[in-house]
Amino acid sequence: MATPDRELLSRTARNAVRALMSDLALGAIGEYWENEHFTQNLDTTPGGGGARKQLFDFYAASVDWTDEDHVTRALKVFESMLRRLDRESRRYGGDGLPADRVAELREAFARDGCRLDDGLRLHTARVARLTVHVEALTEASGIHAELERVRRFGAEYPDDAIGAAKQLIEATAKLVLLKRNLPVDERQDLPALIKQAQQALHLHPAALPPARDGAGPDNADSIKRILGALTSAAIGVAELRNRYGTGHGRLAAPTGLGPRHARFAVGTASTWCELMLDTLADPDAPWRKAAETTPSENNTLTTST
Repeated sequence: MATPDRELLSRTARNAVRALMSDLALGAIGEYWENEHFTQNLDTTPGGGGARKQLFDFYAASVDWTDEDHVTRALKVFESMLRRLDRESRRYGGDGLPADRVAELREAFARDGCRLDDGLRLHTARVARLTVHVEALTEASGIHAELERVRRFGAEYPDDAIGAAKQLIEATAKLVLLKRNLPVDERQDLPALIKQAQQALHLHPAALPPARDGAGPDNADSIKRILGALTSAAIGVAELRNRYGTGHGRLAAPTGLGPRHARFAVGTASTWCELMLDTLADPDAPWRKAAETTPSENNTLTTST
């Protein structure tokens, strides 16, 4: 029997925010949910309390609490609500949200790996946020979907994005080898895996025959130079991950990383992965003709670096 997906934000944390709704204007509750593109789910039965808490329930019922994108947007809703409650208290002579309520909220969110800072901003857990399950990616469509997910979240979680970019290169290389009926050595390091996958598709510059007059673009010297640079770039993503990305039990994000680093790593990985997947799927790719004439290729690929 399949195991249901785990909720990423517990009912305890959600209820801690819900408990404050009696002090927030009815229109503001709807506004903040709508700003993050949530709508009311009127098929749900709201919990007890007044109209404000029930309105909160109708919107909260439209959130898929197991979905990263939904939860990320819901946390933005909660942050906006908490900051408005704090501002309104101070506007009318108060001291902001009571310290005991803030402590309760902080503890509830901390259990789910979220941090509520002194400015009432919510910071989500970073560890494994963009983890890619390489063994589950057995089709090109799955890799394309993961690339899109990493592009969406990469700017917000740059170290995770670097780790995920490396994992997508690994997943793509393994998929190519499997589709070519070539063995996959789980002990092999990524540079060797990259080289073997490129050789399998005749995309490694060292394996291409010399350019000839009238030959197609695949053997052109310019293509060889690009492939050589792309091979080095893909290996560079793996090295970058080893130094700055997730995957080594790091408890805190490395300093200095920003969205531009994430876009650079993910863009590099995307270019390499998409070239490999496009070539694998191309019915006219040179590797297909070579495979027809050299059936012993499976035994001749080298993994030396």
